[in-house]
Amino acid sequence: MNFKKRNRWYGLLLSFVLLFSLGGCGDVQTENPQPSIETSVTDTTQEASDAEAITDELDQSELQDQDDTAQSSDATQVSDAEQVSSTSASLDAIPAYEGYAFVEINNNQPFFTDADKQRTDAFEDYSELDSLGRCGVAYANICKELQPTEPRGKIGMVKPSGWHTVKYNDIIDGNYLYNRCHLIGFQLAGENANPKNLITGTRYLNVVGMLPFENAVDDYVDTTGNHVLYRVTPMFSGDELVARGVLMEAYSVEDQGAGIQFCYYVYNIQPGIGIDYQTGDSWEDASVVAKDNTTYRVTGTAHVQAQESQTESTETVTPQPAQQAVESTPPAQSEQGSEATVWISETGSKYHSKNNCGRMNPDKATQVTEQEAISMGLGKCSKCW
Repeated sequence: MNFKKRNRWYGLLLSFVLLFSLGGCGDVQTENPQPSIETSVTDTTQEASDAEAITDELDQSELQDQDDTAQSSDATQVSDAEQVSSTSASLDAIPAYEGYAFVEINNNQPFFTDADKQRTDAFEDYSELDSLGRCGVAYANICKELQPTEPRGKIGMVKPSGWHTVKYNDIIDGNYLYNRCHLIGFQLAGENANPKNLITGTRYLNVVGMLPFENAVDDYVDTTGNHVLYRVTPMFSGDELVARGVLMEAYSVEDQGAGIQFCYYVYNIQPGIGIDYQTGDSWEDASVVAKDNTTYRVTGTAHVQAQESQTESTETVTPQPAQQAVESTPPAQSEQGSEATVWISETGSKYHSKNNCGRMNPDKATQVTEQEAISMGLGKCSKCW
């Protein structure tokens, strides 16, 4: 009997133990979500911390990638320019300066591709500045659609690579050594303060060297309405900031180069001045001289030849407007030039004997003295003189 009671007591005790055990398991089941949430929050915080660390690493990696990309871009800048220019010319192939403003390259044959020589669409392409802030190739199909329709704007805010504002009174016409030289002249494409189209160039480069070719192309387009492939490549030596010169190429499309076709290298020099092309610094140097019998060929256009030279030559043209703009003239001519009244337009790069020459608007033409026009860097119009 006692044995049975004891067994019953043990059974009841075991039941209570089991009951409380089950209650404890129930409590664990109901309270489990809260620790699980805390764990989840802890895990999320840890993940966020890990993500931030990863992001920091990515930022550093991206910055390095950007630096690498920039370096890669800088390294490929020349090749990009070469793709635009498709030219085989290099400074190694350019003759040393011998007193002439420009020299014929590649037998006066531009380096345009056969495909480009068929193009009659209007376009302008300007290379990105390289890591030194230097311009690359400027390439356009000059036509009436690109020529300026508004007055020339200000460009003084642009500081091309190697720029210095320096004057040499009584040595340089206009006194200032450097101009902001348009690679593609304003009269051709209407570009103003485009830093991709402006280089540090001497007045001699700008007026004596480049302007005659720009005028020839402008005259041709005005007269015919045709397209002229036109490319100007500034040529630097190593990491110098000032170009040694520019390669100028042109080809009239519709008449397969019969109207305009040339390939010239123009020297970025200034008579009487020495230049450090690495920095743009300069000094007086009497050993740098210029010869005054420079001629150029724009190929067999009767109208350009006749207007420019008034001779029977079919190929040789003397850039008289440019020479008048820079080189000294006999006293009588100088006095006559300073007293004569001429007309200038809002957008052109020439001065005229009448106010309705070509596409000039007589109502917007301005009268100045010839000497004032020359000091502004304008050349004499070959159509109305």
